[in-house]
Amino acid sequence: MGPLSARLLMERGRPKSDRLGRIRSLDLSGLKLLSEHLDPKLLSRLKQLQELDLSNNQLEVLPANLGLSHLRILRCANNQLGDVTTLGQFPQLEELSLEGNPFLTVSDSLKVSFLLPKLRKVNGKDASSTSSQVENLNRELTSRVTAHWEKFMASLSPEEEAEKAQADFVRSAVRDVRYGPESLSEFTQWRVRMISEELVASGGTQVHEADILEKSPKATVVQGLRARPVAWKRPEDMPLNLSPNKRVCTSPLAQVEGRPMGSDGGQPALKLEPLYFLQCHSKNNSPEDLNTQLWACAFEPAWEEGHTGAASQSVATCGGEAVCVIDCQTGIVLHKYKAPGEEFFSVAWTALTVVTQAGHKKRWSVLAAAGLRGQVRLLHVRAGFCCGVIRAHKKAIATLCFSPTHETHLFTASYDKRIILWDIGVPDKDYTFQASQLLTLDTTSTPLRLCPVASCPDAYLLAGCEGGCCCWDVRLDQPQKRRVCEVEFIFSEGSETSGQRVDGLAFVNEDVVASKGNGLGIICLWSWSQTWVGRGSQSTVAVVVLARLQWSSTELAYFSLSTCPDEGIVLCGDEEGSVWIYDVRHILTQQPPLTATPQAPTQVCTAHSSPRCWGLVQPRGLLSRKEPSPCLCSYQVLKWPQPRALSQTVTKTMVNTVVANPTFTYLTALTDSNIVAIWKRY
Repeated sequence: MGPLSARLLMERGRPKSDRLGRIRSLDLSGLKLLSEHLDPKLLSRLKQLQELDLSNNQLEVLPANLGLSHLRILRCANNQLGDVTTLGQFPQLEELSLEGNPFLTVSDSLKVSFLLPKLRKVNGKDASSTSSQVENLNRELTSRVTAHWEKFMASLSPEEEAEKAQADFVRSAVRDVRYGPESLSEFTQWRVRMISEELVASGGTQVHEADILEKSPKATVVQGLRARPVAWKRPEDMPLNLSPNKRVCTSPLAQVEGRPMGSDGGQPALKLEPLYFLQCHSKNNSPEDLNTQLWACAFEPAWEEGHTGAASQSVATCGGEAVCVIDCQTGIVLHKYKAPGEEFFSVAWTALTVVTQAGHKKRWSVLAAAGLRGQVRLLHVRAGFCCGVIRAHKKAIATLCFSPTHETHLFTASYDKRIILWDIGVPDKDYTFQASQLLTLDTTSTPLRLCPVASCPDAYLLAGCEGGCCCWDVRLDQPQKRRVCEVEFIFSEGSETSGQRVDGLAFVNEDVVASKGNGLGIICLWSWSQTWVGRGSQSTVAVVVLARLQWSSTELAYFSLSTCPDEGIVLCGDEEGSVWIYDVRHILTQQPPLTATPQAPTQVCTAHSSPRCWGLVQPRGLLSRKEPSPCLCSYQVLKWPQPRALSQTVTKTMVNTVVANPTFTYLTALTDSNIVAIWKRY
C-alpha cells in the first residue's frame, strides 16, 4: 500500500461524501499501512472525524499533528507500535484499542491513561482503575520531585542558583527520584522528567498548583494502599479485596524465636518481611476458592540492557486455568492469561531478540506455560497475548525449561515418558512461532524435574523422575535423534536404592547438585564432576555425596526445591506450611570430602562442615516445632500471626513450591490452598 489519497478516504469513509470535511467514521484497517503513509496534511482535512480504525497495519508510531481534534474512538490493534506519546494530540479520545502491539508495555498503558484524561475504555475494558493508579503515581512522584527540588535548590549558592537549576536539576531528578516497581520504571522516569521540567519553567510553583489533585478521603486511602505497600504492614490497615480477581492478606514483620547457636556465634539473623498473600488463580475470581492447586512459579530474569545481575521482582505463577505475572514489590498482578479447560503445571522464561519490519531490534520476554493438555503456550507477557501454541505431547506436560545457552531451545517433559527438545524459533512478521523438534529422550518413568548440567548445558541433561535420577546426552552434533537414558544415578552404594523417586533437582553452582526424594527427611548435595569422572562405562552410578540437609520427615512427595546459585541458598517447602532455607556457601568454597560414608542426616547442621538451616518460615504460625539440639547451629524459627482474612477458612496448608529471585531479595511460595505468598529479605 502506498500513501493515502483523498479518493481512498472518501471510499472508506462514512457517511459517504465527496468532501473529506463531512466524514465522521473512517476504516483504514488491513491496508498494510506504514507510519510514513499517514499524511498529516491529508488527514487534517477530516475536520469532523470522530472514529478511526487503523488496526491490522504495520504502524510503528502515529505521526504527530494529524489535526484530528474531534476524534473520540481510535482502533490501532495488531500493529507494531512502540511509542504512545503522540496519542496526546487526541484530547477528546474516549475509546482506544491497542491489542496485538507486541512492543507496548505496562508503562505505555499508564502513559496512555495520563495523556488522555477523557478515556473511558481501553481494549474494550473500563479504564478507571488504570486512571486511579496513574493519579496515585503522579501524586507520589510530584511530591518526591518537589522534595528533590527543595533539597537541590538549598544546596546552591545564590549566584549559581538560576543557571545551575536549569542545567542540572532535570538530569538530577531523573537519575535520583525513584518510586514504584521496576516494571513501571519507564513511566515513572518519563513523568519525573516532565514534572521536573515544569518545576524549572515555573520556578518551583507550577507543580503544586496543577498536579496535586483533590481526592476524597476514601479514594486516597484505597489508592495509597496500592502505591505504598509499606502501609499494609499493620493488620488494621489490611484490605481484604482490592480487585475482583485478587485477594491480598498481609502480616506484621516476622519475629525470630531463639538465637543463632553456632560455635562461632557469628551468623546474623535472617530478616524476612511478609508482604502479600494473594488469591489470583481463583475460579471465577471467587475469594471463596481455596482449592485451586498452584503448581509452579519462576522469576523473570532482568533481561534489559544494562541490568545484568539486577534483582528481578516479577514472578510468574501457574495453577488452574490461569498464568499470572505478579510484581513482588507492590503485589499487583501485572498480567493474567487464562485458557479455559487447561490446568497449568509449569512455567519458564526466555528472552528473544526480534527484528521489526523496519529493521529495529526489540527484546521480548517470552513465558512458556504448559500443563494438562500437553500443549505449550508461548506468551508475550508485556503485550498480554499468546503468540504461539506447540502441540508437544499427547499426555500432560509435567515440567519444562529453557536452555541457559540457547534462548530458543525448550525442553518439555511429559507423562508419556518422553522429554522433547524443541527449537521454538523467532516470531515471524505476524508474531507467530514455528517450532521444530530437535531431540526425543525416552524415559522409563514419568519425568518430574529438568535440569541442564550447569557446567555443560549443551551436552547433558539431568532429570528427576518417578523412577530415579537420569542423565541424557543432548549434544546436537550426534546423529541419533531419539535417545535413551545414558546414566542412572543412585544415592548409596546399595543397588536396592535404585528406582527411588527424585522430585526435587537443581544446581547450587556449576558442580554441586541438590536433589530430594531419594531419602526420607533429607536433601542431598552431591558433586556432578566427581560422580561423572568415576562412572567409567557403567549405566548405574552412585553419586559422590557432599552433605545431607535435614528436611521434613514427611512421606508426601512432590515438594519442589529450588536454589539461588549466586547466594549459595537452597529452599524447600513442606507439608506443614513451612519454608526451609539453607545457606551452603561454606560447602561450596571448600574441597568436597571424598569419604566413603555419607554424612548422616542428624549431623547436617554442625557448625564447621555442614550447611546452615537459616530457618523455617511459617506463614501463619499454625504449627510448632521442637527446638534443635545444642549440636545444631544457626537454626531459627520465623513466625507471624495468621492473616485475618484467612483465619475463618484456612486451618492448614502445604507449601509445595518456593522460589527466590537470583539475589534472594524476594521469595515466593505456592500453597495447596490457592495462596501465593511473597516475602522480602532485608
